Amino acid sequence: MHKVCSRLHGPSVFGKTDPWNSVDACVKFHKGCGVLCQKSAVKHPPPVLPQIPPCDFKPQPYQGMSKDRLLDIRKNNCNPMTMKVTYYKKPVFINQGYMQWLWDMDGRRYLDLFAGVATVSVGHCNPRVTETAEKQLRRLWHTTAIYVYPQIQEYAEKLASLLPDPLKVLYDTMCPDVFRGLWGGSHCRDSPVQTIRECSCSPGTNGVGGAVQFPKNYLKDTYQLVREKGGICIADEVQTGFGRTGSHFWGFQGHNVLPDMVTMAKGIANGFPMGAVVTTAEIARSFGKGVHFNTFGGNPLACAVASSVLDTIKEDKMQENSTEVGTYLLTELAKLRDKYEIIGDVRGKGLQIGVEMVKDKASRDPLPPEAMAEIFEDTKDMGVLIGKGGLYGQTFRIKPPMCITKDDADFFLAVFNQAVQNYMERR
Repeated sequence: MHKVCSRLHGPSVFGKTDPWNSVDACVKFHKGCGVLCQKSAVKHPPPVLPQIPPCDFKPQPYQGMSKDRLLDIRKNNCNPMTMKVTYYKKPVFINQGYMQWLWDMDGRRYLDLFAGVATVSVGHCNPRVTETAEKQLRRLWHTTAIYVYPQIQEYAEKLASLLPDPLKVLYDTMCPDVFRGLWGGSHCRDSPVQTIRECSCSPGTNGVGGAVQFPKNYLKDTYQLVREKGGICIADEVQTGFGRTGSHFWGFQGHNVLPDMVTMAKGIANGFPMGAVVTTAEIARSFGKGVHFNTFGGNPLACAVASSVLDTIKEDKMQENSTEVGTYLLTELAKLRDKYEIIGDVRGKGLQIGVEMVKDKASRDPLPPEAMAEIFEDTKDMGVLIGKGGLYGQTFRIKPPMCITKDDADFFLAVFNQAVQNYMERR
């Protein structure tokens, strides 16, 4: 696995040794009052905050627009939804990323456990993938599939080798939003569409809360029903594919089912905008009866990047790392579930984990949004970025780049434990 961190101190927030990164720092940042407090100067010192694992990468200083100007443009010139989905009361202004780390405009480092919504699969600016992208940028950015160029054929062959028979035809590669719209945005589709949506969108799936836990044989029974009604089964591997679940390269493999079509995006190209559809030769032939053409489908740059991602997952053993670190996280989070009344459930597989928060274990009512926000903000203030989801926004989503280490996991566990404890003490 690619080693990115050493025991050197990280970059400074204050111009000297960063108290968040240094094991020798004699002061700690008091998140409650926002000042530096010497331990000996206060009667009741604040809790010793968890120390972020060191990293030897040095980000470039930010020299762009002011934060106020950026927010002004965001509010007035961007889609109004952009502000609605902006995380945190005090937003994080990101400047640079490297592997599992993100730096804000002030030089502060964060452990990224959300990975651009489970998209940065092999790490921010992964050196291997970055080098491939740079080489391809100098050779050819874009042409279309009306010509024959090697990148799409090379990628199609490589991707097909990772899928079981008869899923061997790469029907298209395109912008993820385009192909999800093409199939109606649901997990599977047939004719009539409604039948399949009733199967795939059962309340038991808990929406996009992360780490969906299906009832036993749920997918198998659903697939059988779909096929009985003359439909086809489509596995949506947008979040679960490319080794994220650890033990299987594709999520459907963990349920002993074989779909007729697989849609994929997010981790496919480590954040480069791309999606793909793989299907059987028989279904692919049926598309040939009509006319379908995508200007950006098979883009040589996208295919080169995606091909490098597959190589990186294999050669840096990231799927194995997903299993090892994911299992450790699930085990340790289960201990916190037993410790705290407000942690109702911990579920997931590999590095796709959901932590469901409740008012109490007896009622299992969702923890209110304002309480979720407190824990969420506290976790960020201590240096860890996670996501949220679930039907009521009550599930913390943990979907980091697959290059994270056990030391990173320990840091997150310490931070999350402290954030929950802080909330329990306040309430």
